[in-house]
Amino acid sequence: MTGPGPAAQSAPPGRLAGRTVLVTGGGSGIGRGVVDAYLAEGARVTVLERSDEYIAKLASDVGDAVSIVRGDATDPAAIVKAVSTAADDARLDHLTCCAGVFDYYASVRDLTAAELRAAAEEIWRVNVLGGLLAVNIAYPRLRAARGSVTLTLSASAFYPEGGGVLYGSSKWALRGVVAHLAKDLAPDVRANGVAPGGTSGTRLGGLDALDQDMTADRVDGRDQRIQAGNALDVIPRPEDHAGAYVYLADPVAARIVTGVVVNTDGGRT
Repeated sequence: MTGPGPAAQSAPPGRLAGRTVLVTGGGSGIGRGVVDAYLAEGARVTVLERSDEYIAKLASDVGDAVSIVRGDATDPAAIVKAVSTAADDARLDHLTCCAGVFDYYASVRDLTAAELRAAAEEIWRVNVLGGLLAVNIAYPRLRAARGSVTLTLSASAFYPEGGGVLYGSSKWALRGVVAHLAKDLAPDVRANGVAPGGTSGTRLGGLDALDQDMTADRVDGRDQRIQAGNALDVIPRPEDHAGAYVYLADPVAARIVTGVVVNTDGGRT
């Protein structure tokens, strides 16, 4: 039996080799694409995920290559458990926040005041407060590693499209979070964001407050609208955004990058 060839024997370690990484909402969509990319780059990845379906799929696909913590990304106790699981010798190299919910273009014109209040509290809690809680709880471990944070925004953080006012406002808020976190956490922890455009193969859940049980991959004609809406005339998939996340998590390549949002939207048309 022959051993591995010279190329395999001399293959360099990944860009994140040995780095400890926590991904919230890493069981599906862009989060899952990011998890796969981090694994390919040699990171030791922990995922915080609330969906039993996505947990089972992740475990089936990657086995024990990923540590999985079941829990809600807005639950401090679940975040504490995930950070403790991910941290190695009291340090965490990187935190990526991908958990989020969508509003399916709900208009404030069509909601009662009670519906609006409940929907706003839900989407801002998940999309904004969830990330802040994760940073707050993970900070001591991130500081010990002089690590970094990447938040997930959206093209809706820049343009009034790709969602309704509730979703868009939550993503616009995250633009401010990135800018202010970069200053607040400096000089010990870098803070950046990625703003994906419309992406095929994603299944963002709707708002419980509005009884939205749709998932984004089931909206008729969605891929065609995504393709028509970007300058590159492409239908992005989750893995197409992963390179930006890997770059921002790389402590060498992105050593002096903080307060930055990378737009991975194919160029807005």
